[in-house]
Amino acid sequence: MTTNLPLTIQAIENDGYHLLTTILINGKNALIIIDTGASRSVFDETRIIDFIGHNNLSEHDKLSSGLGTNTMTSKKVVLDTLNLNGLVLNHYEATILNLHHVNQSYQKIGLNPIDGILGGDVLNDYHAIIDYKNSILTLSF
Repeated sequence: MTTNLPLTIQAIENDGYHLLTTILINGKNALIIIDTGASRSVFDETRIIDFIGHNNLSEHDKLSSGLGTNTMTSKKVVLDTLNLNGLVLNHYEATILNLHHVNQSYQKIGLNPIDGILGGDVLNDYHAIIDYKNSILTLSF
């Protein structure tokens, strides 16, 4: 089976493009960036509270790298459901990072804040195909 997620190809101030889509986290709409260079999916530590209803995040035992920094402390939480337009991941162990710098940059150019980044763990596991011409992300399961 496959599912298609509509993509918004967002120009970023003459400096390239970000791919955005909406998914459901615990039944609520979440705006995420598709990032083929991210080793795994991550979610913003402030915004995730809106989806899980608490801030009981477990400390992660390792540092994360990337996103414009060498290392940053990460946390984790189990999401009841991560729904990618019909591809439902139950009890998804999510990595939580401070994505404030991303959202601050988005705010400066008039874009809505993001809730997370869909990275290589999901993109690889579900054989992601990005169709730029038709603005679609296809996942197979």
